[in-house]
Amino acid sequence: MATIEKRGKFWRVKIRRQGAPAQTRTFENKTVAQQWARSIETELDSGIVIDRRPAERTTLAEVLERYRRDVTPTKRGARDENLRLKAMALRPFARIRMAALTSSYLAAYRDQRLKVVSGATVNREFNVLSHAIDTSRREWDIHIPFNPCTLVRRPPQGRPRSRRLQGDEEQRLLAHCRAARNPWLVHFVILALETGMRRGELLSVEWVNVDLNRRTALLPITKNGDSRGVPLSSRALTVLRSLPPSITGRVFGDLTADAVKLSFRRATVRAGITGLRFHDLRHEATSRLFEKGLNVMEVASVTGHKTLQMLKRYTHLNAVDLAARLG
Repeated sequence: MATIEKRGKFWRVKIRRQGAPAQTRTFENKTVAQQWARSIETELDSGIVIDRRPAERTTLAEVLERYRRDVTPTKRGARDENLRLKAMALRPFARIRMAALTSSYLAAYRDQRLKVVSGATVNREFNVLSHAIDTSRREWDIHIPFNPCTLVRRPPQGRPRSRRLQGDEEQRLLAHCRAARNPWLVHFVILALETGMRRGELLSVEWVNVDLNRRTALLPITKNGDSRGVPLSSRALTVLRSLPPSITGRVFGDLTADAVKLSFRRATVRAGITGLRFHDLRHEATSRLFEKGLNVMEVASVTGHKTLQMLKRYTHLNAVDLAARLG
């Protein structure tokens, strides 16, 4: 029989049954406490014995930390996910015990985050949060009835970015990239514009996978899990031939994503260019491929986009150029 006691503002439920672990939980509402007690007793009457003690003593922060330690390193996007999990684990909502975690806590976290970041960022956080909770339920004996993330309404992604280089922005950008302390930056930016490769893909290119005679660069593993051969324009070949060999075997040596991000940001500030992110260069490169007359399948083979819907996000074509082609 369940014992329900009021302690201050809270109601504590304790259920003891011979042959089963003791079940204890605290609620703010007596009715909810009674409902929980009935559900546990129904399980015990049916012969179902579930040890909820791990869920009672484990916080969400501890689940996120274990996931960051055990699961995240196996992923290709481990670096970004590692930072995301660290940040979430430090937020107040992560102090909640898994047994007490509800969709209302997560909805409050969503609303708080939407005040400072985009809907797309919140959705990325919820994706990893939801997977961490599912993993804890399946593999770490954290017995909670369901994943509360499934009940939380996700915010809209927001409109996709359509930023392209305007007027003399490319010339100004490259001039300040050449003047940057980072000697790799200007070459990195030009190759991004010529190939449409993502920042991580450019950093991973190895000389052993570059064939200057056949004008191709092979990416053995990409974001979507497939390998991809990238054709090299004459301008891209000129850049590659100007680069020195590296000890690491990578085209850009020991250059890091953070170094690219910081030096690119400084170059745009010095060039007086606002609202331009490095990933916008992929958008620019993809749009230029369409403007050169390549069809959808040809562009997809260069950029690695798997669906037309994904590709449409990057194809904001220049109306003036299209009018010239129409005659």
